[in-house]
Amino acid sequence: MVKDTYESPLSARYASKEMKYIFSPDKKFRTWRKLWIALAESEKELGLPITQEQIDELKAHAEDINYEVAQEREKIVRHDVMSHVYAYGVQCPNAKGIIHLGATSCYVGDNTDIIIMTEGLKLIRNKLITVIRNLSKFADEYKALPTLAFTHFQPAQPTTVGKRATLWLQELLMDLEDVEYQLSKAKLLGSKGTTGTQASFLELFDGDHEKCKMLDRKIAEKMGYKACFPVSGQTYSRKLDSQFLNVLAGIAQSAAKFSNDIRLLQHLKEIEEPFEKNQIGSSAMAYKRNPMRSERIGSLSRYVMVDVLNGYFTTATQWFERTLDDSANKRLSVPEAFLAVDGILSLYANVADGLVVYPKVIEQRLRKELPFMATENIMMDAVKKRGADRQQLHEKIREHSMAASRVVKVEGGENDLLERIAADEAFGVTLEELEKILKPENYTGRAKEQTEDFLNECIKPVLEKYADVESDKPEINV
Repeated sequence: MVKDTYESPLSARYASKEMKYIFSPDKKFRTWRKLWIALAESEKELGLPITQEQIDELKAHAEDINYEVAQEREKIVRHDVMSHVYAYGVQCPNAKGIIHLGATSCYVGDNTDIIIMTEGLKLIRNKLITVIRNLSKFADEYKALPTLAFTHFQPAQPTTVGKRATLWLQELLMDLEDVEYQLSKAKLLGSKGTTGTQASFLELFDGDHEKCKMLDRKIAEKMGYKACFPVSGQTYSRKLDSQFLNVLAGIAQSAAKFSNDIRLLQHLKEIEEPFEKNQIGSSAMAYKRNPMRSERIGSLSRYVMVDVLNGYFTTATQWFERTLDDSANKRLSVPEAFLAVDGILSLYANVADGLVVYPKVIEQRLRKELPFMATENIMMDAVKKRGADRQQLHEKIREHSMAASRVVKVEGGENDLLERIAADEAFGVTLEELEKILKPENYTGRAKEQTEDFLNECIKPVLEKYADVESDKPEINV
């Protein structure tokens, strides 16, 4: 490991080797050569004097890139694309005259960026599926376990642990829809020339406009795409980068919401993220079990949500057919967002797969609050069965609730609301009868049924569609 040079934490600590390769120099330069081969093949098919022997020579050296030659050449010409054209030509002397024929640098640069972002998003999609699969198992297992729900982080009507998980799942489904939509409209830049007019290709094809149009179609097909952008300047619209970043930032939002909920639940000691046998929670307090992975999800998610602004500003500041203030920015903002979300989803999958639930703690907290929530049922039961005066009982419940609340908040005692009601002759009910009314499952509404319906109607079709996506166990480095 190199100790005297800065290295991005996203590469060193968080992102998977698969995502790091997608954004690696090797992936980029191999894709450049594939694009040069596609260009040469298409130009040959459209009548330019390019031989099959030249194309075969290009294909023979598509993978064995002579990086040293390219690096030495770039020191002289200060141009990365032309340096690699030169290096490719050294390996392919018979074909060097037709490499990059009629194209500008953005032919390889921009088309490669689109291909890399598309492949990166496909990997993100697969990781989303893994998280959805893990969370759906959790939701199904705990679909009927009552828990105290919160609004404003104040006690509210009960829900179930599984129902709460469907809220996380639903946001992930929304993200998956955005991912699929973005992938569904994938287009290459194609080969548009210096200002997007295809002037160089029109000259190569002796003024044949149809062949210029066919060139784009052939390149797209050879690279596995359905189409190219119909018009462009020298580059594809940088709005495309913004759209990819928007999708990634949406995933970050969902992940951060989940991680915050887990952090709060871990504070309540109701649900914890996985904690390994030899893991240390605190250097000073040996007893601590900090939600470190959830905190890391939130931390990385914040970075991605802020990073999306780079795409907005870069798109907005492109002048006419192109300017170069996009290049340095997108070299940072786009790969780092993909690597960060890759790391986020690895953490998310890990946490979702190993959540630890403490039902007794959940029940204890719920039972402390249930007497307050059950007062409407108690009051209506007294009115219905004994003909009591609702208004009179309402005032008595208010008084008893205030007194019981004081015991809890001021004196630090237990909630004695039920005992107070049982001792009040106006209600005509025993403590045993009140305990029967206070079954937690009687207060969760349709939470269990909603969870079942959601898993069957919304999650199951998605998991069946992506049944071939393997749920690997992500390696968490720290």
